[in-house]
Amino acid sequence: MHAALELTGIFAFGLSGALMAIRRDFDVVGIATLAVLTALGGGIARDLVLGATPPLAFTRWEYLVVPLAAAASALVSHPQLERLSRSLLVCDAAGLGLFCVSGTVTALDHGLAPLAAAVLGLTTAVGGGVLRDVIARETPHVMRAGSELYAVPAFAGAGAIALAWALDAYGPMLGAVTAAAVFVVRVLALRRGWHGPRALRR
Repeated sequence: MHAALELTGIFAFGLSGALMAIRRDFDVVGIATLAVLTALGGGIARDLVLGATPPLAFTRWEYLVVPLAAAASALVSHPQLERLSRSLLVCDAAGLGLFCVSGTVTALDHGLAPLAAAVLGLTTAVGGGVLRDVIARETPHVMRAGSELYAVPAFAGAGAIALAWALDAYGPMLGAVTAAAVFVVRVLALRRGWHGPRALRR
């Protein structure tokens, strides 16, 4: 179940990277590259922090094939996606939810304390998206002034997984439900304009 969540998140983030590249008019090499970097960037950072080298992205063939398949899907289907930016945000929200769960579980499997594992889960969730936005010359969602909730639901989801693990209550179903909840909160934030708190101004 954990592997399925991870690969589904890789596909979702790969699709979001490919759609961003298409929106920025990249060629086919750029589309494939951005799909792979978006899909695998957060997981590679997680594995390096954990000392799990070489990272899974370099030892399992499916970790490369899945984002390339996402890039190919985007190339074929993007003419039918009339609202490219909306599709990008929905795919990104799906990857955010899936990766905050899989990243946290991987960190906990490696013996990290719950809080540290939640932070690493957040890093896994937002890392690929940050790389995508930087390469596409856009301000990353996680740092964008006035952007809708992004890191907050991911960290809440990672924290929920870490707490359930500490209470010996974690299971695959809880992981799937948590990923879905993060996705729903992110999509609602986009639709309703929910923002995180800001510093008080005088």
